[in-house]
Amino acid sequence: MKDEKEVAKIIELVNKQLDAVISDTSVPRNVRSAVQEAKGALKGEGDYVVRVSGAIYAIDSISNDINLQPQARTLIWNLLSMLESIKEDEQ
Repeated sequence: MKDEKEVAKIIELVNKQLDAVISDTSVPRNVRSAVQEAKGALKGEGDYVVRVSGAIYAIDSISNDINLQPQARTLIWNLLSMLESIKEDEQ
């Protein structure tokens, strides 16, 4: 089980990677929009498990977008994996 510091560190790393996707103009607009939504979910209020679940939902919706470049798809899958690792520890 991860402590609060570990979770905060993972969320900070995820946020940095989300920013990289958002600022990458080669990524389709709908994907950047979903990533922005995920970032908003992570920065929201409430229990971090609920926030992480919201971010996973937003990112998962675009993880198999046919217009997504392979390198962006890999980054999206890595983000999902990191977020899932937080959520799995709580179950």
